[in-house]
Parts: sequence; structure tokens; C-alpha cells
Amino acid sequence: MTTWGRMLYPAQDYLDSAPHMAVFPGAAIFLTVWSSNFLNINCIGDGLQDNLDAN
Repeated sequence: MTTWGRMLYPAQDYLDSAPHMAVFPGAAIFLTVWSSNFLNINCIGDGLQDNLDAN
């Protein structure tokens, strides 16, 4: 089974000649983690604001 981590591991040997082997899986990991954190923080913050707001 191919995972992003398994795609990044062999790419470290080819960073000089083929940087795209690390850039695309690395960007996919970054965007997935960033969007997951961004959405979770916003959802939790909105839920707290709705529950704690006196209005």
C-alpha cells in the first residue's frame, strides 16, 4: 500500500536530481494537516462561542 510517508522516504536520496519526488507528497501532507487543524480549530471555536455567548 502506497502512503505519503513511503513516497517521501526514498525521495531523500534524489533531492538534488528530482526534488519533485519530495515536494508533491510533502505538500500533500502539509495541506492535509493544515486544513484539518484549521477546520477543527474553527469548529471548536464556533461551538464554544455559541455555547458561551450570553446573547
